[in-house]
Amino acid sequence: MDRVIDVHTHYVPRGWPDLTAEAGPDAPWLRIESESEAVIMMGSKEFRRIQADCWDAETRLRDMDADGVAMQVVSPTPAFFTYQAGGPQAARVARIFNDLALEITAPAADRLIPFCQVPLQDPDAACHELERCIAAGHRGVEIGNHIGDLDLDSEGVVTFLQHCAALDVPVFVHPWDMADSPRLDRWMAQWLTGMPAETHLSILALILGGVFDRVDESLKICFAHGGGSFAFWLGRLENAWHRRNDVVGTSEHPPSHYLGRFYVDSVVFDDRALRLLVDTVGAERVMVGSDYPYPLGERPVGEVVRKSPHLDDDVRHLIARGNAERYLGLQ
Repeated sequence: MDRVIDVHTHYVPRGWPDLTAEAGPDAPWLRIESESEAVIMMGSKEFRRIQADCWDAETRLRDMDADGVAMQVVSPTPAFFTYQAGGPQAARVARIFNDLALEITAPAADRLIPFCQVPLQDPDAACHELERCIAAGHRGVEIGNHIGDLDLDSEGVVTFLQHCAALDVPVFVHPWDMADSPRLDRWMAQWLTGMPAETHLSILALILGGVFDRVDESLKICFAHGGGSFAFWLGRLENAWHRRNDVVGTSEHPPSHYLGRFYVDSVVFDDRALRLLVDTVGAERVMVGSDYPYPLGERPVGEVVRKSPHLDDDVRHLIARGNAERYLGLQ
């Protein structure tokens, strides 16, 4: 198989300025434990233990070579979005992390492709930061799948997506800020059930909220984790649209009509799931992703795609890199 393009990886800088003025007492900071280990802190609480592969280009390149990865899209860690703050505060946080992302990717600019973050709760500030970042060297933008109780069909997000389409900037949607409860606090259930559901819901927002009817078809948007549970439940959604059109029928067309409007990554870990995903959204809409360097990611990167007996060489090439070249504007 071709050396792949991985559209779903994350970075964490090895430290950043104090953000409590912008994000409050629970602002993220990094507790350095050694040259190669650190802990992301949210105020006084441990959020995630990380290693040098989050910030060190040499470590990344070594892992990429071992896994046959030609290029990585390097996106923010969603915990740093700061959507709960005011627009100006979130804009300052975004600027800090976006500039640090360029420093992390600079040693291998031909292989590490930075995506920025924006203060999505403030559409004007988000558009401004996007323009600044694209001019500085970022190739795309990662956004969360919601802002508090606002989904991706809210007016401000639609304005931002229209701007991305106009600038031909690819968008990567990542779930974040999942609901918690005693039932979800066990077994990493927020990640195992909440993340797939959140991603499914954000695709529904673009379809049933009429966003795909309003935003230009040139918008290049990709959803993490195989689009969550969407592929499995498309039939249920389609049935509901036809049988309860008075409630569900807010889009101009049935949900299946919009299958060609978005991409998904391949982080589904199982060939049966990959087969359903390709059959549902189409071979030209799936791209290799890994969620590197986090523990719930796929290593070696692209392993399920490489080993799948259901993909012919042409489809394998599309998923490995052809679709990503189109999505990223590398062709």
